[in-house]
Amino acid sequence: MSHQDGHDVIVVGAGASGLAAATALHAAGRDTVCLEARDRVGGRLLSVPTAHPDRALDLGATWFWDGEDRVRSLAARGGIETFAQHLAGDTLLQETTGTRRLTGNLIDGPSHRFAAGSQSIATALAAALPAESLRLDTPVTAVHPDGRDGLTVRTPAGTLRAEHVILALPPALALERIDFGDALPADLVRLARSTPVWMGAVAKVVAHYPAAFWREDGLAGAAVSRTGPLQEIHDMSGPGGRPAALFGFAHARTVRPGFDQAVIAQLARIFGPAAAAPEALHLQNWSTERWTSPSTVQHLADHSLFGHPLYRRPALNGRLHWASTETATAHAGHIEGALAAGERAARAVREASGTPDDRGIALPTP
Repeated sequence: MSHQDGHDVIVVGAGASGLAAATALHAAGRDTVCLEARDRVGGRLLSVPTAHPDRALDLGATWFWDGEDRVRSLAARGGIETFAQHLAGDTLLQETTGTRRLTGNLIDGPSHRFAAGSQSIATALAAALPAESLRLDTPVTAVHPDGRDGLTVRTPAGTLRAEHVILALPPALALERIDFGDALPADLVRLARSTPVWMGAVAKVVAHYPAAFWREDGLAGAAVSRTGPLQEIHDMSGPGGRPAALFGFAHARTVRPGFDQAVIAQLARIFGPAAAAPEALHLQNWSTERWTSPSTVQHLADHSLFGHPLYRRPALNGRLHWASTETATAHAGHIEGALAAGERAARAVREASGTPDDRGIALPTP
């Protein structure tokens, strides 16, 4: 093995949690490499550009809330524009007998969004890393103790070695995709295989329109349906209503041939004829994302396993650490939870090396 294959830390996954861990460790002077299976950063932060400059639509995580200070601070330091979720207007309820209008927005609360899409958070974090520290298109296939004081990490491109490894991907996915041999404790294996993947069994649909016509009718763009396929719908328009969009969630198991047409027909029944002609319809079925969801994703339902104490206990002689939003003790499932989990894993690595500090996510001010 060449000298270049050895590192202090290898982070598996370049979503929010992995990039948070990698930037914190890099800023602390640790030789850190972040391996990402996809050809992009962000994981479940996925945004599609629009014709509006610096405006995007989110196909993954969308919101952050008051009190989620890591996200707010990171956006501010990265020069990322945020804005308040549109709330004004009435809610629509779709039932088998028709659609009813209910006074006020009954499903959305005060929250915030990213004008350029949530993936801009991941892009900003990645930009804080040296180019050689981030390797895309590099899935990890195995992690094993090396018989010395570290771990070997296998990828299709070759084998690396590190003192510590941080798994910044859903635990159930890690257990399905990565060969750990018989090295992991049985209770940890059972836990990881049983932990749900946030958004993993969900399909998200975004309908992009020429204008936010529903606002002109005094509607919030908020709707709940008892018939489907979308179960809940929200306004995803950008600042000032541009770009104009609605988005909704559906169970991934309902996605089958004709799903797109069924969604458009549903939107037209709820919001009227103008909703039948979106400029674009984006569908993101997270259950079929091979680098997000294991094959068992639709059978994982015990969300009480999020933030389980075992995820805060490093495995493999204290050298294997967990970091994904599912492992967060607070804000699990949110971007904030992902950032917190990445910070926690980075802190555990520093403490194990005898160099604890309070350094968090490191991002240069633009």
